[in-house]
Amino acid sequence: MTATTDGSTGAATPRAASATGTNHSAPAAAAPLDAATRAIQRSTDFLLAGQDAQGWWKGDLETNVTMDAEDLLLRQFLGIQDESTTRAAGLFIRGQQRDDGTWATFFGGPGELSATIEAYVALRLAGDAPDDPHMATASAWIREQGGIASARVFTRIWLALFGWWKWDDLPELPPELIYFPKWFPLNIYDFGCWARQTIVPLTIVSAKRPVRPAPFPLDELHTDARVPNPAKPLAPVASWDGVFQRLDKALHLYHKLAPRGVRKAAMNSAARWIIERQENDGCWGGIQPPAVYSIIALHLLGYDLDHPVLKTGLESLDRFAVWREDGARMIEACQSPVWDTCLATIALADAGVPADHPQLVKAADWMLGEQIVRPGDWSVRRPGLTPGGWAFEFHNDNYPDIDDTAEVVLALRRVAHPDKPRMENAIERGVRWNLGMQSKNGAWAAFDVDNTSAFPNRLPFCDFGEVIDPPSADVTAHVVEMLAYEGKSHDPRTRRGIEWLLADQEANGAWFGRWGVNYIYGTGSVLPALTAVGMPGSHPAIRRAVTWLESVQNDDGGWGEDLRSYREERWIGHGASTASQTAWALIGLLAAGERDSKAVERGVEWLAEAQRADGSWDEPYFTGTGFPWDFSINYHLYRQVFPLTALGRYVNGEPLAGVSGKGSR
Repeated sequence: MTATTDGSTGAATPRAASATGTNHSAPAAAAPLDAATRAIQRSTDFLLAGQDAQGWWKGDLETNVTMDAEDLLLRQFLGIQDESTTRAAGLFIRGQQRDDGTWATFFGGPGELSATIEAYVALRLAGDAPDDPHMATASAWIREQGGIASARVFTRIWLALFGWWKWDDLPELPPELIYFPKWFPLNIYDFGCWARQTIVPLTIVSAKRPVRPAPFPLDELHTDARVPNPAKPLAPVASWDGVFQRLDKALHLYHKLAPRGVRKAAMNSAARWIIERQENDGCWGGIQPPAVYSIIALHLLGYDLDHPVLKTGLESLDRFAVWREDGARMIEACQSPVWDTCLATIALADAGVPADHPQLVKAADWMLGEQIVRPGDWSVRRPGLTPGGWAFEFHNDNYPDIDDTAEVVLALRRVAHPDKPRMENAIERGVRWNLGMQSKNGAWAAFDVDNTSAFPNRLPFCDFGEVIDPPSADVTAHVVEMLAYEGKSHDPRTRRGIEWLLADQEANGAWFGRWGVNYIYGTGSVLPALTAVGMPGSHPAIRRAVTWLESVQNDDGGWGEDLRSYREERWIGHGASTASQTAWALIGLLAAGERDSKAVERGVEWLAEAQRADGSWDEPYFTGTGFPWDFSINYHLYRQVFPLTALGRYVNGEPLAGVSGKGSR
């Protein structure tokens, strides 16, 4: 990309013509172009100012109050609660309560039973009385929804730790699971890495069944305090649900009969598995929930709180806390510096910041230092593959992910790093690792290969969201786009990925978004990949996708899609306009050659008008996905990086235009 630079920030002065060379001097076209140019300048300044001195970017990763509630419950269980933390957590949780007394799992969403129960209990720990108006309203709603008995398994496990629920009334999860060979159904590697990291420590908790004295009763959360868990009828024995329900009954019997030596050995094996996967910063997988359950499990096996494993583990949890100006304390479920940094680098480069800009070089240098060069759990299915991926978090060497690796390579290619051999070596390793992580159907998942067993989702225990990691359109698209950038459009492995994407297109022309909300994210990811490998904008699959995107554009010119689209067809492609989702739609349309369309002009104008004076965008809506519907994420940097990317490509053209061969621009 060639451009004249503006010395104030290094941002490029945008071209006045599209990638096809069409002149856009007419007033109708000049208005959105001028608006986009001004928005790019403000957004570039804002984003550059937010870079850490070490070279990374990281926005807050907001989820829901169960993270905060479970943090307080953990402290209560371990006896390490302190007044200031409890007060700050209570302040945050109270601030998230809705007018009807409930708590939702995403902004604007409906009240959710398990989240409301956990938030209620946390506020009891923070000193709120059950007859306080906000508490009485919450408990009444909980009873109307069936009380604690209707909550998810994870919520009832937390309550069982304090005797508020019976362990006998929870699904059984035996630690002997650790012995299942890798070819056996329901072995731990049949679970997605996030579920695996959680389930292994929970097998110890399930076997130990600890009960710490409850600081207060919770009778007000039962529909009938005398019969807290009414018996539920079993599914037919010929159904999978019926089979697994009866298997759970057998496991409950085994819990009583398990040979003591076998059980002890299994728990010790599980403990070794956990400790071997502790990261250098003390956390597990860079994710808060596995860290919490690992600490509980090891503590139950006799590890005291001063043991280095537990001490560093607890210290790592403090780094998930975000302290707000009002004194409230929010817990992040995870942190996303690698993801945020590569997306910010792409956005700035596509907006015209020179490839040798010092801040881009610093970002690239930091990303190079984050490459993972040792095997992790992924190597169970790919033992001969040379490591070379990138993870999502600061510290997570066990679980690099395919999506981050693809986007980091795309980001590095946009930077003129002074150590070219180092850059080329890192990119080569990343590309080789990504290619080696292709699943047998030709697509790519997030963390593992062929993690598609149907059995884990059938377990009565697994009611908390996705527990497997099948290939998805968005991840596959990012890998295909990266391979095209690396000159591998005609590689047989790339072609298999393209074939899978074409076959995975929905009847309406969209693609499902596994890691972003939802069809707008999926479609906005796939279109740049298809055109990057040389597919013409006239291809029927691209035309169907363009037609769909245009059909769901909001009257205000933006795009939005509610999280309820994961469950309800009427929400597909529909929701309040957001900066990130508008950007995804624009990125897709621009890739498809629709730069001069009315839909693109209206979308650009919406982004320019929605921008705040400081160059940022506001976005309370959750547009990130952990588990479709069950666990939603508001990535606070999405609202900054994706609009800048879209506006940059609108003004400066597609980043892959004119690419011929590896890494050329």
